[in-house]
Amino acid sequence: MSADEISNPMYDIAEPLASSMVESLRSFGYNIQTAIADLVDNSISAGAKNVWLNFCWDGADSHISIRDDGQGMTEAQLIVAMRPGSQSPLMIREVKDLGRFGLGLKTASFSQCRRLTVASRSENHDVVTRRWDLDYINQVDEWRLLHSPAEGSAEKLNGLECINHGTIVLWECLDRVVGETKHNDQKAQDDFLETVEIVENHLAMVFHRFLEKRDYLKIWIGQHRIEPWNPFLPDAQTTQSLPVELLFFKGEVVTVRPYILPHHSKITQETHNIASGVNGWNAQQGFYVYRNERLLVAGDWLSLGYHKEEHYKLARIQVDLPNSMDSDWNIDVKKSRARPPVSLKAELKRIARLTRHRAAEIYRHRGKVLARENADKYVFPWDRKLRRGNVFYAVNQEHPLVEEVLNFPAIYQPTIRALLRLLEETVPVQQIWIDNSTEPEKQTQPFDGTPSEEVMEVMIQIYHALRKSGMTEEQARDRILTMEPFQHFEVLTQNLSD
Repeated sequence: MSADEISNPMYDIAEPLASSMVESLRSFGYNIQTAIADLVDNSISAGAKNVWLNFCWDGADSHISIRDDGQGMTEAQLIVAMRPGSQSPLMIREVKDLGRFGLGLKTASFSQCRRLTVASRSENHDVVTRRWDLDYINQVDEWRLLHSPAEGSAEKLNGLECINHGTIVLWECLDRVVGETKHNDQKAQDDFLETVEIVENHLAMVFHRFLEKRDYLKIWIGQHRIEPWNPFLPDAQTTQSLPVELLFFKGEVVTVRPYILPHHSKITQETHNIASGVNGWNAQQGFYVYRNERLLVAGDWLSLGYHKEEHYKLARIQVDLPNSMDSDWNIDVKKSRARPPVSLKAELKRIARLTRHRAAEIYRHRGKVLARENADKYVFPWDRKLRRGNVFYAVNQEHPLVEEVLNFPAIYQPTIRALLRLLEETVPVQQIWIDNSTEPEKQTQPFDGTPSEEVMEVMIQIYHALRKSGMTEEQARDRILTMEPFQHFEVLTQNLSD
């Protein structure tokens, strides 16, 4: 390099300020369950058979630890692992590697706590420890990775001396979890315990395929072992598995397995409650995107133009990706979002359309069968009849609202009966059949997207008609719940009264 180049360099070194950068790394959008799931990813990648979570309540001094029996790290490996951006996302990873950005341990931890301590032991090596303390970094404004646990924290890292290899991640100063709460704050303690349940449910779902394998992985919270939650109810006899489809992208394969879950009448109440998941049946419909068997997205139509609606709630579709497609599917650091590449959207939309159509058929058919088995004959506005051997559809004149109209003064009767006859004779059966066959996803359900107040207007008139017939308020409400389609508006029905 010439003297001129030395005196007039072509660039500046613009290192990020440690105090500013470390606070920015806290804002990746993790919640506590996605943060802990990111740490479990590291344990699985390290070959752990067991992961132990410990949530210790002590007010502002509460702490959380994650310990595993994976292969552990040497001192040099631990220093690399603690470095933000320790691996390039452009690197080719091992096939079973669950990481990508080299940020997970740090960003997941910093999102929840201000003090991160990691102790690790690899085969034939002593335990090594490193610690990030965000308050200390803000004070010195340098990336100083400390060599020892904080004062009084060493006993929280126990457990590695009795095993040949493993790692403990310790979170302290949980400002995003407990803040400055007092030890005797009962509400804060209850919230902390509720957080433990939220974490358990999330891990049971995200890692269910690992937990289901015999002797592959066990995750413990204290002495309690987490049981897997499989969104597809594979053990239910009436779960339908549609044909598997292989989609090819850049020489690799995306595997798609659609499932139609059973109607609630075909499974026990306990199974129905379990299958509803943490968000309920309606919210759990859609695609479930996995990378290396690790769940990334749970129940989402992936911006393909579909919405979550009641009559599609039995549709769940499993999608398996290799870890080489992370950037193509826009997988984020938190591993909680994925969006398909443009070239796969048409095929995924086709699969979604067929699965939703099949799910709607099961939902509608079985729902109607149950309603007809449990309702009186006048519940349905339309009757299917035969005339000279041909099928036609007639307005049910024993429906309470139709009966009410037919009781209007005699002067209106010719017009009313002429209108009913015209409706019966002009039901567009052929057009309905064509539309349902060619574009089933565009067939709406009664009152689909209708404001509640408009639905209530109809329900009120039926309610008044039933009350006039001699029913009590409770009987009238119960009868409306057996009517198509008001069985789907139970909450609105409870608002009906004189």
